[in-house]
Amino acid sequence: MEALYVALVLQWVIILALAAAVVALFRQVGMLHERLGPVGALVLPGGPKAGATAPRFTLRAIDGRKVVIGQEGGARSTLLFFLSPTCPVCKTLIPIIKRVAEDERNRLDLVLASDGDEPAQQLMIRQHKLEEFPLVLSTELGMAYGVSKLPHAALIGPDGKLAATGLVNSREHLESLLTAQDLGVASLQEFVTKTAQDRAKIEWVGR
Repeated sequence: MEALYVALVLQWVIILALAAAVVALFRQVGMLHERLGPVGALVLPGGPKAGATAPRFTLRAIDGRKVVIGQEGGARSTLLFFLSPTCPVCKTLIPIIKRVAEDERNRLDLVLASDGDEPAQQLMIRQHKLEEFPLVLSTELGMAYGVSKLPHAALIGPDGKLAATGLVNSREHLESLLTAQDLGVASLQEFVTKTAQDRAKIEWVGR
C-alpha cells in the first residue's frame, strides 16, 4: 500500500514537472516568434533619421505638376516611394502601394520618386496605371533621404518631420511605416525592442 502511494506521488510530480516544461517551452517559442517575426521596414544607415526635419524639395513631376516634399503646416502626410523601372521588387510592390494610398487617402499623399531615363519612367507609368500619382526624377532627392537600395519609402508627417523610413518589400513593411507614425516610434524594430526590454525589466523585478 505504501509503495502504491509513493508511486502515485511520483507520478504526479512527473506530470507537474512535464506541465511546467511545456509551459516554459511555449513561452520560449513565443519569444522566438516575436524576435523572428516581421518587424517592419528595414532601417538602413545613412540619411535623416525618424524625428528629424525632412529634407525639403520643390520639384516638377514628369507630367508637369508641382510637388513640394517636406512642407510644414499641412494637414496630410506624404509617403515618398522610391522605385525604378528596372527594379523587379518595385514592380511587385506597385499594386500594393496603390492599395495603401487608396486605403489611406484621407490622410496621405503618395509621391513616387526615381531617376534616370524619362521614357522608361513614362512607360512604367502607363504599364502600371500610375497616372494618378506624381512621379519626380531627382538623384539629389534620393541622396538626401539616404536611399541606397530599392524599394525604399519615407513617411513625412504634416509637421514636415520624417515619421518613419526604410527599405520595404511587402505590404507589411509599408504599413509598418504608418503604424510607427501612429505609435510615435522611429520603427517597429524600435517598438519591438523596447517592448521586449520593458518585459524583461518587469520579469526581473518580479523575481
